Amino acid sequence: MQKLFIDYIPDKNIVLEGEEYRHIIKSLRMKKGDMLTVTDAQGTDYGCIINDIGKDYASLEVCYKQANDSEPTCAVTIYQGVPKGSKLEDIIQKCTELGAVRIVPTLTKRCVSRPDDKSAKRKNERYSKIALEAAQQSGRGIIPEISAQVTLKQAVSADDSEVKILFYEGGGEPLKSLIVPETKSVSIYIGPEGGFDEDEVELIKQSGAKVATLGKRILRTQTAPVAALSAIMLLTGNLE
Repeated sequence: MQKLFIDYIPDKNIVLEGEEYRHIIKSLRMKKGDMLTVTDAQGTDYGCIINDIGKDYASLEVCYKQANDSEPTCAVTIYQGVPKGSKLEDIIQKCTELGAVRIVPTLTKRCVSRPDDKSAKRKNERYSKIALEAAQQSGRGIIPEISAQVTLKQAVSADDSEVKILFYEGGGEPLKSLIVPETKSVSIYIGPEGGFDEDEVELIKQSGAKVATLGKRILRTQTAPVAALSAIMLLTGNLE
């Protein structure tokens, strides 16, 4: 069933206008009598039927509601070193599908891409839209937060996760020694194309982070978060 997010808790009826209306009527070509799922972005799904379509609106009747069961039991935040080009878009899309709750573009010493505040804000709007579309496609119960760009120092100082993990090509502990099925929150640090320098590694470690490895192969910056998140989801029982 098609899924659509709204930013409020509905009553018995829902009226879709603007982009949401265009998405289901113009893009998906849905018709009166079709069913779709509407999610309030707080973990509740509403099964709805389209009962009226106007020139610029669609009216839905809520037939039932139920708790969304697709959200993982472990909340994962990704502090991603800002990569070049469109790589961050791919990271956001794939990590949203896999269950990340928050993705934070993080500036490090070796970041080649350094957008100014105006450009970063514009890109963040694009990133949030990608997260929304990926959340709808994958049946998520929430839309992951795409945070504003921060420095690594800001990221470390704001990180309050239960488990903090730095993935570093210099080696580290196996991930399975750091994550257990009961783990409730994890933050992971992924470097940009050039990785982290030694001072940054020390900064992250001093915050309580453990250094972990994803194997003997060196992964690209857009591959590492997907591999790490997949492994965490598996170790916490969220890929079963």
